[in-house]
Amino acid sequence: MLLALPLWAAQPEITGPARIIDGDTLDIAGKRIRIGGIDAPERNERCRDAAGRAWRCGAWATEQAKRLVAGQTLTCLDLGERTHDRIVGRCYLGGRDLAVTLIELGAARPCLRFARAQGQDQTYLQAQAVAKAEQAGIHAGPLNPEASFCDPTPRAERITPTSAPAGECVIKGNVSANGRIYHMPGQRDYDRVTMRSPETRWFCSEAEARAAGWRPAQR
Repeated sequence: MLLALPLWAAQPEITGPARIIDGDTLDIAGKRIRIGGIDAPERNERCRDAAGRAWRCGAWATEQAKRLVAGQTLTCLDLGERTHDRIVGRCYLGGRDLAVTLIELGAARPCLRFARAQGQDQTYLQAQAVAKAEQAGIHAGPLNPEASFCDPTPRAERITPTSAPAGECVIKGNVSANGRIYHMPGQRDYDRVTMRSPETRWFCSEAEARAAGWRPAQR
C-alpha cells in the first residue's frame, strides 16, 4: 500500500552510487527506493519467448538495471509515497528518466495506476511502444499478466473474485508483510486468504506460482 506524505515532504533529492536490488528497486546510501510508475518482472519470474520457450526474464531485468547504473551516480526524487518501507522515487541517470530507459529495453512495463497519478503515463506508454516495436526484452513473446496493483481502474469498480475460478486454478497467491506467498488447499491459512485484495492472485499450479515470484506457505 502506498502512503501519501505531505506535499512539502516530497521531492528532496537522493544522490549517489546505486546498488540494484531488482529491476525496479535500488539502494542509495542505505535508502531503499522503488522506481515509481513502472513494474519489472520479479527476480524469479519467467517469461515466454516467441517460440513459447521459458526464459528467466526477472533475472535478466535485474541484470539490465545493474548494467545501466554500474559505477554511475543516480539522482532520485522522493515522490512523497512509501510502499513496503521503500521510498517511491523518480530516478535520473545522466539527466534521463531511468524508468524510460528500462521500459524501452523491455526490462519493465508501465504501472499505469501509479504512472498516471504521477503524470508519467503518456511518457511511459510511448517508451513501451518503442519496446514493442523492437520486440525488446519481455516483448519478445506473450506478456505475463499485469500485476493487479497496476490496474488503473478505480478500486470501487474492480471485480475481484472471492471464490475459486472454474477449473483447477485453486492455489491462492497472497501478498503480506512476509512477501508473496501461495497457499494450497488444505493448508492452515488457505481459508483465511480472502482474495479480496487487488494484489492477490489465483494460480493453476505451483510451477506457475513460483515462476511469478511467489513462494510456498510453510504450513
